[in-house]
Amino acid sequence: MSDGIPLDDLLTRVATHEPRLVPNVEVAATSGVVIADVTHDSRRVMAGTLFVCVRGSQADGHQFAEDALAAGAVALVVDRRLSLGRNVPQLVVADTREAMGPIAAAFYDFPGDALTLIGITGTNGKTTTAHALESIVAASGRKVAVIGTLTQGRTTPEATDLQRRLAELRSDGVEIAILEVTSHALDLHRVRGLHFDVAIFTNLSPDHLDFHETMEAYFRAKAKLFTPEYATRAIVNSDDPRGSLLVAAALIPTESVTLSDATSLVLGATHSTFEIRGEKVELALAGSFNVSNALEAAGAARMLGIDDSTIARGLTTTSVPGRFEPIVEGQSFGVVIDFAHTPDGLERLLKAARETLAAGSKLICVFGCGGDRDRAKRPAMGAIGSSLSDVAIITSDNPRSEDPKSIADQMLAGVSNRSRVVVELDRAVAIERAIGVATDSDLVVIAGKGHETGQESGGVVLPFDDREVARETLRRLHFVGVR
Repeated sequence: MSDGIPLDDLLTRVATHEPRLVPNVEVAATSGVVIADVTHDSRRVMAGTLFVCVRGSQADGHQFAEDALAAGAVALVVDRRLSLGRNVPQLVVADTREAMGPIAAAFYDFPGDALTLIGITGTNGKTTTAHALESIVAASGRKVAVIGTLTQGRTTPEATDLQRRLAELRSDGVEIAILEVTSHALDLHRVRGLHFDVAIFTNLSPDHLDFHETMEAYFRAKAKLFTPEYATRAIVNSDDPRGSLLVAAALIPTESVTLSDATSLVLGATHSTFEIRGEKVELALAGSFNVSNALEAAGAARMLGIDDSTIARGLTTTSVPGRFEPIVEGQSFGVVIDFAHTPDGLERLLKAARETLAAGSKLICVFGCGGDRDRAKRPAMGAIGSSLSDVAIITSDNPRSEDPKSIADQMLAGVSNRSRVVVELDRAVAIERAIGVATDSDLVVIAGKGHETGQESGGVVLPFDDREVARETLRRLHFVGVR
């Protein structure tokens, strides 16, 4: 990690890597100014900080410039000259968010250049693909780390946090870093200043349209990763229509993968078996969509020079918390937890779950929609959950600032047959009701939160883990005898 760098040297580093983004320096000379940290968060400013004034959806960082200076900031990155009560360097750029990544990368002496970087984007499957690839790389004997949904609060951290984390990985001797790259991260320049050795595309379906507004804009954001500016080579799931477009219009060397690459495929209730290039894989994840994720990871691994035997061994040891994760407490039916929280993700999940059921067995699904997010998908979620399940229980997910009943009502607007739909807004009670109606060989799917350990409502995050609630319910209902 950096102990500090003269601001003049920092600007020279930026000019070397990103000459288009070199700031104009206003107000004060930079000579003698030493930068000890770079941040966009005024609450994290310490003595010697370069504070980046970022315009966000809720607040404008320029409004906190004086607070940052009072806390010890010695220079600012701004998109306009500010009238301040003190004379400090103001680095003026056209877009502070776009400049933040390269400036942070320069401060940490470009940690991404010392690592082999893999970037994974897509609506669903990023986390599973990332951890499958992590397992393969680990099996090859190389030190690897993942930055994504399971490793911190934000899937792709803001640029200053991301560059700091990459610098830590470099110091720890990590060779390969696997990043889940969201559409927000691409549109908001969080990965600016990085260049990926391999980019992976999983799939695209409606999501985040409250931010992108249209599917075309959403796809354009994802497609940025597959350009020479961001990546050298690519692995693309060509079973997805948008993936096929990426392959057809490839701007970088691109290899496609398809589910048919998995031969002798057998889909089980909790696992899948198949062969890749003659090597047998026993994947501890159910569903054809997870096989696709495994194939994408395998394709990227081959680009890294990993042999097929090691790839198969790595995939066999893959585990991903909260992704079709079975909960077993001796019951005579299945219970699985999954993160599926989009219409496409829920449809894939329930179709995969249906494939594992014996004739006459019921599929019971507990699901909801998050608050303060894309409202347009709620009727679609209701339609999919109710039509693909024998018993559908609509409940709260993370309602955040919204009324859970209002969210449920919007989901019900998409339901055509309400006879098999139950609304139970208390998520713990909803899980108990689902388990309570399950009988031999049925399958209970609890969707939407996966690995999460909290539920956000009214500005408060309370402890809540679907896995623990399901385990406790199973123990109480089936071992204590209350039913």
